[in-house]
Amino acid sequence: MHAADILGPDGPFSRVIDGFAARAVQQEMAEAVEQAIADDARLVVEAGTGTGKTFAYLVPALLSRRKVIVSTGTRSLQDQLFHRDIPRVLKALNIPARVALLKGRSNYLCPYRLETSLDDGSFASREIVSDLQKVARWATSTVDGDIAELASIPEGAGVWPFVTSTADNCLGTDCPMIEQCPVARARKRAQEADLVVVNHHLLFADAALKDNGVGEILPSANAIIIDEAHQVGEVASQFFGKQLSSRQLAELARDAVVEGGRGAADQRGLFDAASAVEKGVLDMRLALGEGTRRAAWAEVAMRTDLHDAIEDLASALASLEEELGVAAERSPGLAKVHERAQDLLIAFGALTGNAPVDQVHWFETFQRAFLVRMTPLTVAEPFRALVYGKPAAWIFTSATLAVGDDFRHMTEELGLEDARTLKLASPFDFSRQAALYVPENMPDPTSADYTRAVVEAAIPALEASRGRAFLLFTSHRALQEAARLLEGRLPYPLYVQGTAGRNELLEAFRKHGNAILLGTGSFWEGIDVRGEALSLVIIDKLPFASPGDPLLAARMDALKRQGRNAFTEYQIPQAVITLKQGAGRLIRDVTDTGVLMLCDPRLLSKGYGKLFLDSLPSMRRTRKLEVVQNFFAALDALAGTADT
Repeated sequence: MHAADILGPDGPFSRVIDGFAARAVQQEMAEAVEQAIADDARLVVEAGTGTGKTFAYLVPALLSRRKVIVSTGTRSLQDQLFHRDIPRVLKALNIPARVALLKGRSNYLCPYRLETSLDDGSFASREIVSDLQKVARWATSTVDGDIAELASIPEGAGVWPFVTSTADNCLGTDCPMIEQCPVARARKRAQEADLVVVNHHLLFADAALKDNGVGEILPSANAIIIDEAHQVGEVASQFFGKQLSSRQLAELARDAVVEGGRGAADQRGLFDAASAVEKGVLDMRLALGEGTRRAAWAEVAMRTDLHDAIEDLASALASLEEELGVAAERSPGLAKVHERAQDLLIAFGALTGNAPVDQVHWFETFQRAFLVRMTPLTVAEPFRALVYGKPAAWIFTSATLAVGDDFRHMTEELGLEDARTLKLASPFDFSRQAALYVPENMPDPTSADYTRAVVEAAIPALEASRGRAFLLFTSHRALQEAARLLEGRLPYPLYVQGTAGRNELLEAFRKHGNAILLGTGSFWEGIDVRGEALSLVIIDKLPFASPGDPLLAARMDALKRQGRNAFTEYQIPQAVITLKQGAGRLIRDVTDTGVLMLCDPRLLSKGYGKLFLDSLPSMRRTRKLEVVQNFFAALDALAGTADT
């Protein structure tokens, strides 16, 4: 049987999986994926919400009997694929297959670093000490060593860098505890598996040879399926560029002290040099200015205080590298730290010097940290080399890849001009299930009182929907202003991004059933709230990237130098895809209903607004609040009839 037949009304899925219904678009995608795998072809598929794209690529992947890698956007999607979706497909297909889940190193316990941390005992807080003891107890019973098992310790807790490894600090095959290493075991399972589930960061770390401590997975694959493929360009640009963080430098200094204490306690100069590096990192952070910022390196490169801080930190790094060179023969741990010091000294010189003309040189500051990067203006050439480097099928899929019916924005960005493309509309009946509301009399989005106007327009819509809403913003500033303006105005629970973790906020939102959640950034995508709990999505502005973003500015300048229209060819397509992601939060199931409220008047006043509107599903459109109120009133009446 072919994949399309298996997913048909008479196939095994209809008998094995509760609630399964054959969908023509799902069968069409499965057929295209099956053919691409057979042909070692490149295929780009936009599969609208409700297509069932996961089954549409898993069925032909598992039937192919070839080595397949499936890459997802996040670790939570990895877990969903591995623990929920793949077992259901294997049950329906009734075939044997070896399947493995592989995450990045920092998701697994490092027994060696746990042991050295327990020996060291010097930590910044009692909380880290307490968490370290929890990790030590868990380490005696865990099988896989996946730190997600320790749900009692938050994802961003300070203990994790002390008990997990990175490509920088992993000892690899020189590690005295390699036989107990969860990373090595997970890699071995992945190399032996028929299908491996990874995430984009791990896939590109492997591809760019940035994670070469224990082995590679990509060269052995016959097919690579990339889900949430709209994220690929951004992730690839990170790994095909260079970067250096204050955390890497601070951890180098700390590990030099820990390993020095174990193998070179008599070498006083080593500890003095490590202290100088720690001080140099703090001084450089201060020299980069207060607050959080993302800007071109040229904006700060000529400042005297930064120049002095860079010279002092470079000198401290050189001294630490020299001291570690003297101590390197005393232990594998010291040898590895010395190797890191050499690499980081070279990287520091390169990233604080002059960038090549084809690279964007920029930096980010956080409250206590910084990151310096060189990012390629375009990833088309290295990405094309990766994809065409060996015979293999590459399938890219997402609900948001095309601008209108055009895939060129994505295929040109990734050097995939000859890829097959397929656009599949959602099987949901948006004309019946949803309405699009663009409120009247909104001010220009650049005006000072715009966010206030958004809130005032939103309140009657929120009253009509009885809460049950996401408000998605294009900036943190607008998010915070809206939160202040909404406080106490409505009788519904109000949740604001940043007041708790994303999963915690979503769980509370679902639980209440009538809540309002304000979010930006990560809340625009990858969130699945089905049913009545989410019946209204309000978006404040068209999501154009900030004109001050250094990457955007550099890439637009490059297009202008080529005589191209950067706004039309780059900014608009990026914003269209982001808007489609945000709008996609509303209708997640065949029974969902709701209103999408787009507040930006440019949708109707600017010529490019039509492109945004045409890229959205075909919903009934209105500018009248009364239509929105009647929409929800009709739903309430219908629900009341059903209850009786």
